[in-house]
Amino acid sequence: MKIGIFLGNLGNPAIYYPKLATITGGVAASIFLCQLLQWQSQPSNSGESVKTNSSEIEKATGLNSEEQELARRLLKERSLLKEKSTTPNTDTIEIWADIDAFEEKINNFWTPNSGDIITQTSREIHNHPVEIFPETSPPNHAVKIDKYFGQPRQQIAVAVTPNYRFSGPWNSQEQLHNFQRALEAYAKERNLGFGNPSGWAFKIIDSMTKGLTSPFWEEFIAGIPLGESQKVKRDWEIEPEVPYPAFEEERIQYYVHKGEPLEAAVSKARADLRNPVLGKDLWEGFLRKCDRLADDAIKAKNQGIDTPYLPSSFNEKPQITKDSVMRKLGAIAPQLALNQSTSEPIPALPKLAETASPTPAEIPSISSLQKAYQTPLGRSIVEKQIAANPDWGYEIVDGEIVESIPF
Repeated sequence: MKIGIFLGNLGNPAIYYPKLATITGGVAASIFLCQLLQWQSQPSNSGESVKTNSSEIEKATGLNSEEQELARRLLKERSLLKEKSTTPNTDTIEIWADIDAFEEKINNFWTPNSGDIITQTSREIHNHPVEIFPETSPPNHAVKIDKYFGQPRQQIAVAVTPNYRFSGPWNSQEQLHNFQRALEAYAKERNLGFGNPSGWAFKIIDSMTKGLTSPFWEEFIAGIPLGESQKVKRDWEIEPEVPYPAFEEERIQYYVHKGEPLEAAVSKARADLRNPVLGKDLWEGFLRKCDRLADDAIKAKNQGIDTPYLPSSFNEKPQITKDSVMRKLGAIAPQLALNQSTSEPIPALPKLAETASPTPAEIPSISSLQKAYQTPLGRSIVEKQIAANPDWGYEIVDGEIVESIPF
């Protein structure tokens, strides 16, 4: 598009004097008043007033209805505009500018010495001009208020410390890093970070930089494991977080009798006993039950019964650990071991007779031992068997089972 056609499509420009914004109350009011004065000065306008509507004003000035309303209100407050409605139920209005009031305000704001409304001085700061306004405004100075063309918001300077470091009770960055690693390890062990131990450790350190105390720091300085001093031993626990075996077993059997699988019953029972309020109520009920059982046992003994009845939860049971379970499963079938990651069955180890001089038929073949050596559990068993039976003629070299050389 050529520039001439482009400017022709834009229409006629509207007259606007920026310095009038101080008198009229804003940019929108200045544009409105300048356009009204232009209409009033046209020869075709027979009277003093001008009949117009919102659409014509917007077409001439570009001000929408809200901006027109604001401009009219500001001009009427300063006695620069008079208006009246002409036709009911329409937006046609009859308006005119009060020339006398306008000239009076201009005379009041005119400064003869400087020839300007507001005396301004400028200076160069880093090659950028900056306007300096006087601290005291002239008398009767109108404040510029215009929600559409307001004063630009001044930038707020924020002080930034270069190479920022956390400040706290630690003596060096190395000590802070060691404390952070200890917090992360504690969070991983207790699952406190829910997948983000570093974020949990940051919250602890950040709270310390703001002046809060942390028992984890006191434990770290004292050289004791984190969280150790914060453990609370409750009445139903042998030691912190370790309940009485009979009490725990009683709660597990409660969920088992309700139809819960054993794994879920153990999880729910331990969750109940970690709850201080629920655990206390369950403990009181368990003590009442134990008291009743003791009374029944005393009566039975008085009647000549040597072994009174006690629930199964009071019977002593061996502690179940991962190693004990793996030993049992390995004795039954190595493929049932917990650490087995493949679905392929592991060939069973050959039965070894514990004799002083085994026959060649009783010595396992090297191929069977190599197959069993492929799994972690089988590797451990094979290593022990070869070490205990040097007369087999086998040895392990670089992770492989080979025949030993006699010389």
